[in-house]
Amino acid sequence: MTAIFLISMLFGLVCGQAMSFCIPTEYMMHVDRKECDYCLTINTTICAGYCMTRDINGKQFLPKYALSQDVCIYRDFIYKTVEIPGCPRHVSPYFSFPIAVSCKCGKCNTDYSDCVHEIGKTNYCTKPQQSNVLGLSI
Repeated sequence: MTAIFLISMLFGLVCGQAMSFCIPTEYMMHVDRKECDYCLTINTTICAGYCMTRDINGKQFLPKYALSQDVCIYRDFIYKTVEIPGCPRHVSPYFSFPIAVSCKCGKCNTDYSDCVHEIGKTNYCTKPQQSNVLGLSI
C-alpha cells in the first residue's frame, strides 16, 4: 500500500510540473494618447497560461517573501517600437512594447512586468483606429 501511495505521489508531482501551460499567446492592445489624432491597434504576444502552484500549510511561520506563487512570465522577449500617427510636434509619437518570444513559470519581477491585472483599465480605442500588425521598427 505504501509503495502505491509513493508512486502515485511521485507521478502527480512529475505530471503537475509537466502540465504547466505557460506559452506566448496572441494579444491585441490599443494605444490611445490623448494628444494624438489616432488610436493604434497592435497585435503582439504576451505570456499567459497556467502554472503549477503549491500552497504551504505553515503560512504563519514563514516570512512574506516565501509565500509568493509562480505565475506565467517572460523567459525571452524583445521590444518593438511603433509610431503613433497624428501626434503634434511637442508629443513623442513613439510607443515601445514587449513581444514574448518564450515564457516560463516563475516569480513575477515588477521591474519589467505588470504583475497585477487592473480591472479599471480599458482596452479599446476612443479615436479613429490605425492597425499595426507587424509594427514599425525604429
